[in-house]
Amino acid sequence: MIWYLIGALIVTIGLILVGISTYVGWQLTHPKRKIVDEFPEQYGLQKQDIVFPSQSQDVALDGWFFKSPFAPQGELATTVIMSHGYAGTRLEKGLPALALTKAIVDDGYHVLMFDFRNSGNSEGSLTTVGYLEKQDVLGAIQWVQEHVPSKICLLGFSMGGSTSLLAAAEESSVAGVITDSAFSQLSPYLRDNLPVWSKLPRFPFTPLILGILPRLIGINPRHVDALAAVDRIYPRPILFIHSKDDDAIPWSNSEGMWRRHPDVFELWLTQKAGHVGSYNMQPEAYNQRVLSFLSKL
Repeated sequence: MIWYLIGALIVTIGLILVGISTYVGWQLTHPKRKIVDEFPEQYGLQKQDIVFPSQSQDVALDGWFFKSPFAPQGELATTVIMSHGYAGTRLEKGLPALALTKAIVDDGYHVLMFDFRNSGNSEGSLTTVGYLEKQDVLGAIQWVQEHVPSKICLLGFSMGGSTSLLAAAEESSVAGVITDSAFSQLSPYLRDNLPVWSKLPRFPFTPLILGILPRLIGINPRHVDALAAVDRIYPRPILFIHSKDDDAIPWSNSEGMWRRHPDVFELWLTQKAGHVGSYNMQPEAYNQRVLSFLSKL
């Protein structure tokens, strides 16, 4: 009788752990939407409202396009496509992204900002931390190609940075990429850092969630591999930006990608800034780094 009770207790505990892991895994891939509650006019910017399909054609994405009145005449301009982080919006409020957009537009570059699927004002109900979001960036690239013929640079923050690398690896028209606080490979990153997002102890929940997630949403995190993507982007330039004090995505992620091709890639490491916090601490230096990179495309 005692062994039966012990067995029943073990099964019950196991079911509870699996239930918690399934619930948290579902929440992580279906984060609550944040609203777009700041507007370009507050920064002296004039926007064009745009809607375009993800390249996968399953969702419509909402965004803004800013045409720079200072773009060079008689030569091909450059459009910067911004991609925000996990569970955020185009505003990337930690910067804020609209302040950076203002600096880029004033220096003669066009900017496209948009919300990923299941974010802000865009359609969709699933967040995949790069796998499907890559299709969203490719959709933004296609919109630029059809409406504003120009060179293209991708600029992404956190998840948006990794996703930008994935997209650039598949789209040869991308002239360069800038990433801020990007992860290099989703599967090992989650294995080491999932408690940051799940708020649960590493054991037993991290292996349980990672075992359940692919079956839950039909997507394997191993396919989100920015480290492999940078090899396909080379010899096109990439600027990696990361704080050494980032407590969400270790700076070694960016350093590892930079080390693949340091002859072409650039790495700017800051200190004392949190995740995607370098701009907020050093806005002038940040603007200078970004604009210098853009001037060389």
